[in-house]
Amino acid sequence: MTDQDRIEAFISAHPKLDRIELLFPDMNGVMRGKWLPGDAARKLSGDGIRLPMSTYALDIFGEDVDETQLAAAIGDPDGIARPILDTLKPIPWSEDAAQVLMTLQEPNGAGCVYDPRTRLASQVARLEALGVTPVVATELEFYVFQAGGRVGDAPVPPPGLEGAQVYELAATTALEPMLDDILEFCDVQDIPADTLIAEFGPGQFEINFNHIADAMAAADHAMLFKRLVKAAARKHGVAATFMAKPYGDPPGSGMHVHVSLLDSGGRNIFAAETGVAAPLDHAIGGLLGSMRELQAVFAPHANSYRRFQPGSYAPMALTWGLDHRGVAVRVPATSGGGARLEHRISGADVNPYLALAAILGGIAHGLETKAKAGPALTDGDGSEGERLHHDWTSALDEFEGSAIAAAVYGAEYVRVYTACRRAEVAKLATMISDAEYKTYLHKL
Repeated sequence: MTDQDRIEAFISAHPKLDRIELLFPDMNGVMRGKWLPGDAARKLSGDGIRLPMSTYALDIFGEDVDETQLAAAIGDPDGIARPILDTLKPIPWSEDAAQVLMTLQEPNGAGCVYDPRTRLASQVARLEALGVTPVVATELEFYVFQAGGRVGDAPVPPPGLEGAQVYELAATTALEPMLDDILEFCDVQDIPADTLIAEFGPGQFEINFNHIADAMAAADHAMLFKRLVKAAARKHGVAATFMAKPYGDPPGSGMHVHVSLLDSGGRNIFAAETGVAAPLDHAIGGLLGSMRELQAVFAPHANSYRRFQPGSYAPMALTWGLDHRGVAVRVPATSGGGARLEHRISGADVNPYLALAAILGGIAHGLETKAKAGPALTDGDGSEGERLHHDWTSALDEFEGSAIAAAVYGAEYVRVYTACRRAEVAKLATMISDAEYKTYLHKL
């Protein structure tokens, strides 16, 4: 079917369509976009819908960053938006509405360099040039908390979920109507959700997705899942967040990524009869060798770095191990079709497209250079060894000057990403926290 045929089929199947929400995930993973009237749906296959390319490079506050030189400095030019028709689906929480992810093109038809999808596409192509296809599955953690507070208030767990609840069925039962809706929404939107569990923190849950041989679709699913979780929470009078560390003591929320590689014959090249296959060793070596340089993507915000501390259940050092959950790269299996690695350092606040680009880029770097993983961690909690960054500015400094980051994202994207993050650093530095007032105001 042509794109026009697919759009016509969707219109016919949804004759009462009131609107289509056009979704553009920006650099921060925040959904930007437009509403398209239902009777204008055919515009999706026409000359395209226009949107300023600078939309992708807004800071977390939703403002232009002058240092990017993408907005007023050059007239804030438009890109041409094209739909990702596999994501054209009904919105199950909104009557007679649909949604579709969009991607931007330059006026000359090339992919917009600032679109996170193009950054991931480049790394998928890099692996394809090496003769392999990545098979990817993500796991996403999130917190549910009471709605109705003021912006800036600390979250409060739902009643009855104030303590540790890891794998506790009573916790899932307490929010069963909302969790049922999450799974139903996934089904309606063809998001391949697998298991859903209660995690350690108060009101914390985790969803696992099925493995698919389409890294872009895996990123799409993670991005759309974040949106539908928030919608399901609103429907049931609570709120949800993918903030990396919403509470001081309980664990933070992460996005773990499982990856294997298939050759042209469909064989998993990470599988070995005994020991660790050479390609898996190279992939782990590439990930560990690039991890600090790319950590500004895996941990994109100030709050992200609160996860990297003792007792936080997040990796602290550049380590790997066989079925060891304290390491940065865990290897659950080394033989058979399930042989794979698990990348464990990304926070749930990560942009899925940028994170997968970094992970696949790190793997490609390892395969290209035949990097070595070094010895696996067998004892200890994973805190020993070369440390990951524990502060935001040092991670940004290393990312900005990284040849690996430039190879993954391109020098222009690294420039713009760094400018946006430094603008965020500068704004947050002027905000005095309640903790500072409580500690210093009346004592000094």
